[in-house]
Amino acid sequence: MVKIVGIGGSLRAGSYSQMALYIAAQRAQALGAEVEVWDLRSLNLPFCTGENDYHNYPDVAKIQNSVKAADGLILATPEYHGSLSGVLKNALDLMSFEHLDGKVVGSIAVLGGQVNSNALNDLRVILRWVHAWVIPEQIAIGQAWKAFSPEGKLLDEKLDERFDQFARSLVENTQKLRGVQ
Repeated sequence: MVKIVGIGGSLRAGSYSQMALYIAAQRAQALGAEVEVWDLRSLNLPFCTGENDYHNYPDVAKIQNSVKAADGLILATPEYHGSLSGVLKNALDLMSFEHLDGKVVGSIAVLGGQVNSNALNDLRVILRWVHAWVIPEQIAIGQAWKAFSPEGKLLDEKLDERFDQFARSLVENTQKLRGVQ
């Protein structure tokens, strides 16, 4: 069975990034993947210092071990000042090749303004650097306040279909690249 870990890169209450992550996770589960979602708001992670010892922060080992055991990842981030969120970058910086090498990754960016691919492109660079495989399907949601119902459901049918395509690509490519069913 494909194991996917989702990480939401927003600390904001009512995060649209987290809503998008849960939708993608549900779609991947519907395709038979086992999915674990990490909400960085609930973890006590330090700023990355470049050291390898974070024993005073047990949540670092928890998320590292979860990612290491996974076949693939879903990363969801708000776009802040033209890039991914600092909290998601920090979480990734607390990991190394040991955790990220060979993972198949799907990326989602949520924006308050118009759709663009800045955060997604920056994630691709970071993930390529740690030898992860980023699927070609990606999701950018502009004007996020218009995209979700108050219950966190997608309002646009085409965007809803994109989530189906995204999940299918993530699960199928993870199966192929990681050799798991």
